[in-house]
Amino acid sequence: MSTEALGLWGIPLAIIAGTLRGSAPFLFVSLGECLTEKSGKINLGLEGTLLMGAMTAYAVSYLTNSPWLGVLAAGISGMFLGAIHAWLVQLPKVNDVAVGIAMIIFGSGLAFFFGKAFIQPVAPQLPAIQLGAWSNQPALQSALKISPLFLLGIAIAPAMQWFFQSTRWGLFVRAVGDNPTAAKAMGIPVKLVRSICIILGSFLAGIGGAYLSLYYPGSWNEKISSGQGLMAVALVIFARWHPVQCLYAALLFGGTQAIGPALQSVGVDSYYYLFNALPYILTLAVMIFTCSPTRNLIASPGALGADNDP
Repeated sequence: MSTEALGLWGIPLAIIAGTLRGSAPFLFVSLGECLTEKSGKINLGLEGTLLMGAMTAYAVSYLTNSPWLGVLAAGISGMFLGAIHAWLVQLPKVNDVAVGIAMIIFGSGLAFFFGKAFIQPVAPQLPAIQLGAWSNQPALQSALKISPLFLLGIAIAPAMQWFFQSTRWGLFVRAVGDNPTAAKAMGIPVKLVRSICIILGSFLAGIGGAYLSLYYPGSWNEKISSGQGLMAVALVIFARWHPVQCLYAALLFGGTQAIGPALQSVGVDSYYYLFNALPYILTLAVMIFTCSPTRNLIASPGALGADNDP
């Protein structure tokens, strides 16, 4: 039974399915960006990291016949780009945004160059957990398929929140992000803490790329990310730098992304492209709302984007 056969009930069912499938890249990249920004640095280059992770995961899965090795390789490729980013942004008189734009171009270029040979081949995909196995309706069974990677992302969000609030290293990260000069005076290795945060944040973004190519949509092409790496920056602002709220925001962004395909699945083709643009409209709205001169960015790390390295 298709969602179109379900009539109007097919719309919320398709949105739920799209949310469960489409939220994971937003979640992994936003958690990575949250970790990076908590240390006082911005990584706009996660769009390139996402693409590099998607290409690497697909290539390694195809060559080794193991999608989980592909996921690991995607994370490692993200760490490679993160290490370059961490080194560059901590050089004297280097601007975070300029480095981020350069890393988008660099990461995307690497992914497109090495990924051309893997556009046509079919790589093994990640397995799915059948939450709807209890139902005899194929549409419901399909809607309730979920990736183990998505469950991993859900688990990482509260774990990261606990890390920031309850651990010594979490305190170091927050101290470095709020006031690196004071943190250095306390004996905290500012550059080391920031480097670790950027590299681990890029690792998570690479995992998000693996989700794209090995689960949903489950292929490799040069347009696979659709700007999700850049949208994650707005998502982190929207979530007020709280990892658990990043989870909620990722579900919201994933849900808006699913509205267009959900309407199309029940035969509603009018304004299809407008509904597909909803995630970008939401991103623009978040940026306009948070950039108002009458509002302060509550919970924003004090050193975020400032050239005040000790």
